[in-house]
Amino acid sequence: MLAELAAANAAYAVIKEAISNGGDILAAGSRLGEYFGLKSELSKRASQKGNGSEEFWALEKLRQQEEELKTLMIYQGRPGLWQDWLEFQARQRREREAEEVQYRAKVARRREVIEAVMIAILVAVIGLTLIGVLLMAAVASRRM
Repeated sequence: MLAELAAANAAYAVIKEAISNGGDILAAGSRLGEYFGLKSELSKRASQKGNGSEEFWALEKLRQQEEELKTLMIYQGRPGLWQDWLEFQARQRREREAEEVQYRAKVARRREVIEAVMIAILVAVIGLTLIGVLLMAAVASRRM
């Protein structure tokens, strides 16, 4: 939790610097996606664990940073910068959700293949065992 918060703080500092220097949020580059991804990860962890105080304060810190970013973008950034930021976040969220759906589908396909292979092996073992038993019975009946 603390590592993610520290990484989010570092990304926030780069974003803030980029806005202060040029007003163009795209100058922050990969830090934008990193910040938003970490924010999303912290939110997900907080909802999974419940309402622990560490998660609450980490999310509160990010909320305060985002409020500060909003103020910076509106008053120091170029016109429409805050709206672009919101659209960027929405696009990143959609992309992450699509990647998660693809990952889950891939895992499900892999599980189906493994199950099919296991069934095929089981059928082969049972079949070979049955053939072995029948051959042994045939040999035993010839001896009598």
